[in-house]
Amino acid sequence: MRAVTLLGSTGSIGVSTLDIIRRRRDQFRAFALVAGRNHSLLADQIVEFRPELVVVETDSTRTHLIGRLQALGLPASMWPQLEFGAAARVAAATAGECDFVLSAIVGVAGLEATYAAVRARKQIGLANKEVLVASGELVMSAARQSGTELIPVDSEHNGAHQCLQAGRRQDVSRLILTASGGPFRNTPKKDLQFVTRDQALNHPTWKMGKRITIDSATMMNKGFEVIEACWLFDLPPAKVEVVVHPQSSVHAMVEFNDGSIVAQLSTTDMRMPIQYALTYPERLDAPVARMNWLEARTLEFYPPDFEKFRLLQLAYEAQRAGGSATCTLNAADEVAVEAFLEERLSYPGIAEVVEETLTRVPSRRAASVEEVLEIDRESRRVARDIVVSRETAVESVSGN
Repeated sequence: MRAVTLLGSTGSIGVSTLDIIRRRRDQFRAFALVAGRNHSLLADQIVEFRPELVVVETDSTRTHLIGRLQALGLPASMWPQLEFGAAARVAAATAGECDFVLSAIVGVAGLEATYAAVRARKQIGLANKEVLVASGELVMSAARQSGTELIPVDSEHNGAHQCLQAGRRQDVSRLILTASGGPFRNTPKKDLQFVTRDQALNHPTWKMGKRITIDSATMMNKGFEVIEACWLFDLPPAKVEVVVHPQSSVHAMVEFNDGSIVAQLSTTDMRMPIQYALTYPERLDAPVARMNWLEARTLEFYPPDFEKFRLLQLAYEAQRAGGSATCTLNAADEVAVEAFLEERLSYPGIAEVVEETLTRVPSRRAASVEEVLEIDRESRRVARDIVVSRETAVESVSGN
C-alpha cells in the first residue's frame, strides 16, 4: 500500500485525489494532508481518511481545526499530528513513511515542499504549475540529480507524457498543447474592456478555482503550461505549440520526425490524470465514465490569437528570456488576477500589469529556492504598486 502526502487536500485536485484513494483503499492511504485555511472541509477529510499528519497554513487555522474536530465528535485520541507552517509542509513531503507526493498547492506556497520532496527522491505527481514556472531550472536540476521523475497531473501535460511513450524523445518534432479558448474565444478584442468578473469566471468546459479560471480566460494558464512543458520534457519554446480546441477532448499531441502524430483523448475529468500519476507505469480501470464513440462527435482546432491573448505571447517571451522572468510573470499575474477579481482592475489590465512588471523587474538566475521566493516577493511588490497607480489614475480622472 502506497502512503500519499497530499499537498493541497482541500482544493479541487486534492478532493479528486482523495476520491481516487477512497476508491482504491487497498492500494493507497492518505499519510499526510496539507491544506491552507479551509478547516471545515479538512476536518471532514480527517474523519474519513484518518491521516497520520495534518499541516495547515497558520496556528490560528490549527486552532479552528481543533474546534471543528471537537464539534464533529472525533476523540482526541484519534486525531492526527497537527502542525502548521512552511517547515511542517516540508516535513510532510519528505517523511520516511511517505511514498508518493501529490503537489497541488496553488501558487509558490507549494514550491519549498515539492523541491524538498524531489531532493528526497519521492515519487511526485505534479499538479502545481508554479513549481516549474517559478523555478523550473532549479527543480529539474534536482530531479536529474536525485533520479526522481515528475509525473504531470495537468490534463495537457499528462496527455503529453502518455503520447511520448509512443516513440523516442530524440525523435520528437513538436509537442502540441490544446486550449479550450475559454469564454472569450469568439469575443472581439475591442469588447474585452467590458468583460465582467462573472463573465470571466464562466468557463465553458472545466470547473476550477477562481484564479485558474481567470487564467484560462486570458490564456495565461496555457502560457504557464508552455513553460512547464519546456521543463518537463526538455524542449525549447519553439517546439511547444498551442492550438485552440473548444471540445477539450484532445489534451495533447506529439508529432515525431516522420510526421506521425500521436494524440491523447479522454473525458474532461481530472480523476483520470490523477490516477495515471498515482499508478504509473501501471494502468488501472477508469475511475470515470469512458468516452462514447457511438455518439456523433466533432473535433475542431484553431490557431490562438496572440494579439487578443497577449499573456500567452508574454509567456513564450519570458521562457525564451530565461532566468527569473517566468517567476516574475507568475507573481505579477497572480497579483493582477486578484485585483481583477476584487474589481480593482479591468480585464485587459491584467495583461498590462504583467507586461509592465516584466519590464521593471530585472531577470536574473536564482541559485536557491530562497532566491526564487525573494524574486517572487519583489515581483509582487512591483505589480501591486502598478495596480495601485492605475487605481489612482482612474480616481484622478473621475474626480476631474
